[in-house]
Amino acid sequence: MSIPRYKILVIEDDKQIQKLLEVSLEEHQFLLKICGNQKEGMAQAITFNPDLILLDLGLPDGDGKVFLQKIREFSEVPIIVVSARNAEQEIVDSLNLGADDYLVKPFFVGELIARINSALRHFAKKETIPQMKMENLELDVEKREFRLDGIPLHLTPLEFSLLKFLMQNAGKALTHAQILKNVWGVGYQNDTKILRVFVNQVRKKIETDPNRPKILITISGVGYRFG
Repeated sequence: MSIPRYKILVIEDDKQIQKLLEVSLEEHQFLLKICGNQKEGMAQAITFNPDLILLDLGLPDGDGKVFLQKIREFSEVPIIVVSARNAEQEIVDSLNLGADDYLVKPFFVGELIARINSALRHFAKKETIPQMKMENLELDVEKREFRLDGIPLHLTPLEFSLLKFLMQNAGKALTHAQILKNVWGVGYQNDTKILRVFVNQVRKKIETDPNRPKILITISGVGYRFG
């Protein structure tokens, strides 16, 4: 019996990177569709129905963040931004608009493959833990939904996984490496920048005052604690 092949939509206008991704991803048994602009990418997002999207930000018909905004109106497909822009604000803006991960060019192919596999696992993983609640924050695993004061929170798949892991370990001091390994996977233990960005985004959604967090606490030089 053949193994199902995941479909990946690449939205990237650089011909050399297109070729690199084509060779590398097909070698790992992914099915590819490559587009060079947002317009074609949006059409393929509907007709090709990809399992994951790799998105450049510097596209000939506009900033890729516009694409993020539009596709999140109707789809939760995992999206990894692959961009030469390395400013933290670009990462923050992209995650706020619905990106699940962000990889800066130039990148190692092995790291890209690891991030793709991680995003696919997070999106497809079936949850088995019971419902959890702490004060006004409730986790409904069956619906893959967090509710704050009974109102559903809009979380990306990785934000959901991060918050779920922290809530499952409420009261424990978790190191950066522990969180990164369990939420992002092996090989991410030193990527504290992406963790800090995600923690800040989650705080904005669950804390009354994100600058003075009372739920997701920073333990200086160590990591974080939930509750």
